Amino acid sequence: MRVRLLDLSEQYRALSEEIRAATEEVLSSQRFILGPKLKAFENAAAAYCGSPHGIGVSSGTDALLAVLMALEIGLGDAVITTAYSFFATGGSIARVGATPVFIDIDPATYNISAPALRGYLEKFCHPAEGKLVNENGQTIVALVPAHLFGLCCDMNEMLAIAREHSLILIEDAAQAIGADFPLASGPARAGAMGDAGCFSFYPSKNLGAAGDAGLVVCRNEQFAERLRQCRHHGMGAQYRHEFIGGNFRMDEIQAAILNVKLPHLDGWSAARREAARFYTNEFHRVGLDHKITLPVEPYASSGLTNHHIYHQYVIRTTRRDELRQYLADREVETAIYYPLALHEQPCFEYLAYQAGDFPEAEQAARESLALPIYPEIPRESQQYVVNCIAKFFS
Repeated sequence: MRVRLLDLSEQYRALSEEIRAATEEVLSSQRFILGPKLKAFENAAAAYCGSPHGIGVSSGTDALLAVLMALEIGLGDAVITTAYSFFATGGSIARVGATPVFIDIDPATYNISAPALRGYLEKFCHPAEGKLVNENGQTIVALVPAHLFGLCCDMNEMLAIAREHSLILIEDAAQAIGADFPLASGPARAGAMGDAGCFSFYPSKNLGAAGDAGLVVCRNEQFAERLRQCRHHGMGAQYRHEFIGGNFRMDEIQAAILNVKLPHLDGWSAARREAARFYTNEFHRVGLDHKITLPVEPYASSGLTNHHIYHQYVIRTTRRDELRQYLADREVETAIYYPLALHEQPCFEYLAYQAGDFPEAEQAARESLALPIYPEIPRESQQYVVNCIAKFFS
C-alpha cells in the first residue's frame, strides 16, 4: 500500500468549484495586486487569529523579513531564536544583518526551552544603558520563538522573559495558524500574543495557498501601516519611499483561494487531531510507545479546542534512518524535520557554535521522523503505517 506524506487532492476536489469561481473573479477583474480579495482575507484572517490587523505578504519567510526590516533591526543587533526550526527562522535574522542567537529546545515539544533561554540570559547577558547586551557586545533587541509542528511554545514564559528584558517578541507561527494557548490572561491564538505574528501559507501548511503566501498580524495600528509600506518597497504616497522595504505582496489569486479555505480550517485541524489520536492510540495498543517517542499534548487539559493542530505528527527513535528506509521500501512516505539543527547549517559556521552546544536540538535532528498526516488520511493507511513500524521493531 502506498501512503503519501500529504495528499492535497481530496481537499481540492471538495472545494474546486468555489476555488475556480473565486479565481475567475480575479481573472475577470484583472486586479491582481493589493485588491479587494486580499483586503477581505487580511480582515478575516486577523479576526480568526484574534488580532486587529493583518498584512498579507508573499511568503512566511517574507513575513519574518518584513517585520525585522520594519523594526529596523540590523547590524549590531542580536535576535534570540530557537536552534531547531525551518531555516527561515534563523535565516531572516541574518538577512537583515543581525546576529541570530540560538537557544536549545525542550525535547518533548521541540519548541524553544524557557529554562535554557533564562540560563543564557543570566550567564551571558547584562544590562547596559537600558539595553540588554550579550557577551559579544551586541544589543539583544528581539525574541523569535517558533511554534513548531502545530504546538505553541510556552508563551507565558516567553512573554514574561520579553517583558523582563524589554525585548520585542515576534512569533514564528508559520506552522501553527489556529493553535490555541492557555495564556495567563486568557486563551489566545498563535501569532496574536506577541508584538507581531508571522504565518506561512505554503501549500503543505494546514491553511495552504496554491503557491507561496504569508501573513503578519499585529496589534499596533502604526506598525501595521509601516508593514504595509514595507511590503511595497517602503512606499507611502505614490513613488515616495519613506524607507527601504521589499516586494513582499500577496497576490489576489492566492488571497481568493485562501478566502475559500479559511472557513474550513478548524474542521481540518479537528480532523488532524483525530488522525493523531488514532496513531497515538494504536502505538500504545501495540506496545510501541516504549520503543518510539510520541508527540505530547501539554495543553490538552486546558479545555481549549485547538490546543494542538498537528501540522506534523513527529515521532522519535534512535533508529530513525533505518526505520525511514524500511518504511520507504514499503511505500510509506515520511519526512525529516529537520536533519540539521540551525547552528549545524554550513552558512552559520561564522557564528562559531560547536557540536554539543545545543544537545537537545542536535538529538532531535538525528531522531525525529514525521509520519503521514492530513485531514483526509484514511484510517486504513494509518493502520498500515503502524503495522509497518510494529514489524520493524519486532
